[in-house]
Amino acid sequence: MRRFDHLADLEIFITVVETGSMTAGAVALGTTPSVVSRAVVRLEARLGCQLLRRTTRRIGLTDAGRLYLEQAKGAFGLIDDAERAIQQTGAETVGRIRLSVPTTYGHYRLPSRLARYMAQHPAVKVDVNITNRNVDLIAEGYDFAIRLGALKDSGLVARKLEEAPLGLFAAPDYLQRMGTPSSLEALKTHRCILFLIPSTGRAIPWQFQEVGVDIDWMPEAAIEVTDDPLGVVSLAESGIGICQAYDFIVADRIAHGTLVEVLPELRGRSRSFSLIYAPHKTLTAAAKAFIDTMVSDESLG
Repeated sequence: MRRFDHLADLEIFITVVETGSMTAGAVALGTTPSVVSRAVVRLEARLGCQLLRRTTRRIGLTDAGRLYLEQAKGAFGLIDDAERAIQQTGAETVGRIRLSVPTTYGHYRLPSRLARYMAQHPAVKVDVNITNRNVDLIAEGYDFAIRLGALKDSGLVARKLEEAPLGLFAAPDYLQRMGTPSSLEALKTHRCILFLIPSTGRAIPWQFQEVGVDIDWMPEAAIEVTDDPLGVVSLAESGIGICQAYDFIVADRIAHGTLVEVLPELRGRSRSFSLIYAPHKTLTAAAKAFIDTMVSDESLG
């Protein structure tokens, strides 16, 4: 039987106290108030006493809760000290980390970074979940996730990995059959392959820059792809139409001549990828090393 399988609940309890409410704690941890509430209830049931006084607006500590919070924070401090001491002795970094990453990044950018990390820390086990669903870090037990675009006041820590340039691409045989568009206006007559965001079902606008001005343009879709954004590239490569994609996805296809760039004068836009994690989570030595590797420029490949 595990003696300390309640540590995740304890971290949630500390976060609730530090943020002042269940809702604020949930925002800080990137989860839902119901998940936070259940964690505190489990912790109180384990201890056999009430830790928090709940009101409609805020929470307050009971005497038992105040004592437990003080002791728990001290214990986490000792864990941090122990990890630093081990790291200073040059001992091998061990442990396990869980990461969720979208398909675009999981197939094309993560491998080189993860290979570098594993070469430096071979004793660490890494669980990688490749999905286009935004996982709940706390409720689903993930240490990290890689997300696209700006985070909307999630309360999570975000470390930018890179700005990924965008371009328009098509197969040479498609352009031979349909002609090469010479302007944004001409692009309106072409077969455009769009990706629909899984959470909303809405298409992602194509992003351009024309004479220094940013343009978000929604084409008339000939084909719509759901779930896997890599599908738009595969379909464009087959000669069906034109897609917008990241340079890092199409680089090999461009080199082999199966795709060519369309309207390069409209490029100039990019989208950011970030590594995210809960701000109040006690980071292990393995997790800290993972962050260092992921945000290092040397990891780009």
